[in-house]
Amino acid sequence: MATKKVTVTIPEDLLDEIRAEAAERGLSAYVAEALRFKRDRDRLRELSDWLQEEHGPLTEEERSTAFEELEDLDAEHESRRATGARGAGEAP
Repeated sequence: MATKKVTVTIPEDLLDEIRAEAAERGLSAYVAEALRFKRDRDRLRELSDWLQEEHGPLTEEERSTAFEELEDLDAEHESRRATGARGAGEAP
């Protein structure tokens, strides 16, 4: 996969925390993973907004079920991150 070097500005205290947390994986891998996660969440929000425009707002039961499924996905994501496993489309 092609990569490109970019320059970003990050608050110093946040950068210190991220560097400490990302030590083994490296800062670039950590930031790329965070950006993928944010991009995926943004896309889900866009889809959710569109679905609500098309089909009306969620019922409380639908909302509760969706949050449970998101918690399961978050747990899976955390598990993969902890073990170093990568999902489809993620850089090695």
